[in-house]
Amino acid sequence: MDDTVIRAMAKWPNTPAVWGWLSLDRRGVWRLKGESIPNRAVVEFIARNYASDGHGRWFFQNGPQRVFVDLAYTPWIYSLDGRGALVTHTGRGCGAVESAWIDEAGTMILLGEAGPGIVDDRDLPAFADRLVDEHGRPVEDEIVAAFIASRPGSEPELRLAHEGAHVRVERIESAEVAERLRFDPHPAGNTASASPPGGTDALPLTRR
Repeated sequence: MDDTVIRAMAKWPNTPAVWGWLSLDRRGVWRLKGESIPNRAVVEFIARNYASDGHGRWFFQNGPQRVFVDLAYTPWIYSLDGRGALVTHTGRGCGAVESAWIDEAGTMILLGEAGPGIVDDRDLPAFADRLVDEHGRPVEDEIVAAFIASRPGSEPELRLAHEGAHVRVERIESAEVAERLRFDPHPAGNTASASPPGGTDALPLTRR
């Protein structure tokens, strides 16, 4: 966090937290009361001071005040930068991918060093090209479709080739993601509306 924020927290330690103001959409855009924030400096300030508490609630530390964030799906949104490296919506490197899942809508969820996040739908075609079988061979679209249509635990063998490693991909239901990955997408007191994780705005994993 910024030094100014840390000093403000120490100076005013009992500032009440707020809910229902700030949200994060599925493409990593911060929204204030539903509207995107046009000021780049403000967006960068939020990104530098974004964290979670011991209850899996994510927040922006605005000086002494904690502003809890309503999540459209996950606390991080992963995308590919200009060099093809995997980064978070705050510009942080993903590092190694520990685990990977695909939900019933074709959304890919990753557990990177920063934490759990979905892949930006605009980069899903590139990730579809990185899916391989247990022998490291590229898989056909039919296998990916069968994987998405399967039930968790009965899915075909699928792996994600990332930075020299082949990470096993599992099927997961969107309704189970928050509990399984231990985060709270809608902290108590938040009245902001959001699309459900498997809502109609979810774009499936497809090739170009």
